[in-house]
Amino acid sequence: MKVGCIGLGDIAQKAYLPVLGGLPGVELHLQTRTPATLARVADGLRLPEGQRHLDLDSLLAEGLDAAFVHAPTAVHPEIVTRLLEAGVATYVDKPLAYELADSERLVALAEEREVSLAVGFNRRYAPGYAQCADHPRELILMQKNRIGLPEEPRSMILDDFIHVVDTLRFLAPGPVDDVTVRARVEDGLLHHVVLQLSGAGFTALGVMNRLSGSAEEILEVSGQDTKRQVVNLAEVIDHKGQPTVRRRGDWVPVARQRGIEQVVTAFLDAVRAGKVLSARDALATHELCERVVHAVQERPA
Repeated sequence: MKVGCIGLGDIAQKAYLPVLGGLPGVELHLQTRTPATLARVADGLRLPEGQRHLDLDSLLAEGLDAAFVHAPTAVHPEIVTRLLEAGVATYVDKPLAYELADSERLVALAEEREVSLAVGFNRRYAPGYAQCADHPRELILMQKNRIGLPEEPRSMILDDFIHVVDTLRFLAPGPVDDVTVRARVEDGLLHHVVLQLSGAGFTALGVMNRLSGSAEEILEVSGQDTKRQVVNLAEVIDHKGQPTVRRRGDWVPVARQRGIEQVVTAFLDAVRAGKVLSARDALATHELCERVVHAVQERPA
């Protein structure tokens, strides 16, 4: 199975290549426009020259079965379009694109060509978060905070807050009837944003503070007098009377803890089985992010 990896930045090197490089039956091909990076990463994986590519034309000429796109978001539409038109099953790191119209076009193209398109919402596969789907969820609270990183609203929401949006959608126990957005913007930079989703019997709150005192990610789901808390995707605390703590095992890889290993395997298994994956649900997350962007941009000065 020939699998391409396009873009060799931090997310590819730290999360995806350690998984892809160790999978049996996978012939891994790398592509980046930076020769030094290509040589260093490919040498580390002991890939022969024929599996190293400096342009997309060279990579596509290999007749790929699947591709993982980890290039900068701004070039996603161009790269994903070429892959889909070539009939290559495509997994793209979130988001599909900064503009909703581009995301809609890519999803429509994948459906028209009957080619798999998947978006990298790995938290749906992270064990701590996946287990929350089996817990009472009358109230959902997710915080994903940073230190000293206020940012232009669209890029912050689509590159980072999208994880919070998708996790709330994933865990919401029913249809969302109401969407509320609150935010603080100063000098064109988004300092914090709060998203509230509500429906029959549940409320879901997503918070991102880019001027927090800590880089942290905390998920809480509660209901029926019980609560489950997941801290930094590694520690699960169940509250029912006395808290019970479960920590990540010493030998559990970070890629498995964060759901990367599982989502990669699920994608490639589907490709092998000839199953066409749809990005239509992922598009719904992008649509909700667009509502957040508009709400932030239209708030009174």
